[in-house]
Amino acid sequence: MPNSTSHVQKSLEFIPPDFKPWVLRGCQYLLPWWLKFRTPISQIEAENVETLAHLLAQFQDQKVRFLIAFRHPNTEDPFCLAQLFWKILPQVARKEGITLKYPIHSHFIYDRGIPLWAGDSVGWLYSKLGGTSIIRGKIDRNGLRSARELFANSCFPIAAAPEGATNGHNEIVSPLEPGIAQMGFWCVEDMQKAGRDEQVFIIPLGIQYSYVEAPWEPLEKLLTQLEIDCGLLPLETGKIGELDIPNYLYYRMIRLGFNLLVMMEEFYKRFYHKNFPENKIDFPSLPIPEVISQSNNEAFRERLHNLLNVALEVAEEYFKLKPNGNLIDRCRRLEQAGWDYIYREDIKDVASLSAVEKGLADRIAEEASLRMWHMRLVESFVAVTGKYVQEKPKAERFAETSLLLWDVVTRIKGGSPFGRPTLGKQRVKLTVGQPISVSDRWERYHSSRRLAVSELTQDLQGALEGMIQS
Repeated sequence: MPNSTSHVQKSLEFIPPDFKPWVLRGCQYLLPWWLKFRTPISQIEAENVETLAHLLAQFQDQKVRFLIAFRHPNTEDPFCLAQLFWKILPQVARKEGITLKYPIHSHFIYDRGIPLWAGDSVGWLYSKLGGTSIIRGKIDRNGLRSARELFANSCFPIAAAPEGATNGHNEIVSPLEPGIAQMGFWCVEDMQKAGRDEQVFIIPLGIQYSYVEAPWEPLEKLLTQLEIDCGLLPLETGKIGELDIPNYLYYRMIRLGFNLLVMMEEFYKRFYHKNFPENKIDFPSLPIPEVISQSNNEAFRERLHNLLNVALEVAEEYFKLKPNGNLIDRCRRLEQAGWDYIYREDIKDVASLSAVEKGLADRIAEEASLRMWHMRLVESFVAVTGKYVQEKPKAERFAETSLLLWDVVTRIKGGSPFGRPTLGKQRVKLTVGQPISVSDRWERYHSSRRLAVSELTQDLQGALEGMIQS
């Protein structure tokens, strides 16, 4: 997610994979240090790795091809995948007597937008590790062609996140994009065209984070800062009563959320001339038990959905886009529309523009970037349900929702959400799921491609959801 820009840029170029073994060795050497000093992760454990080890041995014997479809709740996920392939998998293989050829590694698909905010050096590193870029909001023929080629012919398997992006929640799987299933069928097709008999599989991989110690005190400090940012006064002691810590923090979180809703609704009413349904709940006057009730959470979800819809409408009206699909689909189209105005394919050489041409192109880029801010706001808040914490008021869910609120407030303040506060040390649980055969579904694909892709996507969604441990 790039920061705002006021200058036109050259067109976004595909970043091809360019695997270099020496870069892999360097990253393998640095990974333990990085995990210890640059992430909150203190422990990574994995379950059912034997399945992956056996399948990788068959892959290396040219009996199967497979793609690892991993959950993507957190920006730390790539380091967990690296630990799985570079350390845990070799250890399990040796223990089980499974012979694997080195290096043990995986290609991966990543969003072309990452180097825009993380820096060109990250794009270089990803390329040298065998990553291949993809632009999410359009048919990226170069990206798709590269990923298809790697899936069918590389000496390494390939990994991808079917959710498309992080959603900030460990116990909610976002709706999966159909691209992973489609790639599976393409690989089967490529095997048949080449006269090869490798079976094609998709392996679900669950990733789930938990705190070593419940971060109640850091959570309280984070909520206090967010309340200050939103101009909320501290709660009166008498109003709090005898609430335990979870209910006390939950009330503060709901109070903060409603306050943000009111401010943003007024913002879009006054300056973008948008209308909202009449609010029938006078939040400040309600007693705490009623605030925490299910009915008010339903009201919160409805108001939040209306707000996110209006925010996207503001951007869509500028780019002349129709509001088709769910919120995530609309975000992807808006992102691509903004990039088309900023990273201009019709300008071959920005430096060759006259001063006036450059100035006009800059104004278009700046305006597009400002309109994309509304979409980024929705991206930060789209996974908030209003009932996630209430269903299971445990520290992890409080932390995830509070950090999403921090993302929203930070964007509103004009900051970057990529410096999230750390609430405490975490442990990570990786779960290798049962392989899903794509080859066995080939006849179904022949009779109805769309239905076969949809069914495979739904089965993958169910597999990922089934690995969540609450």
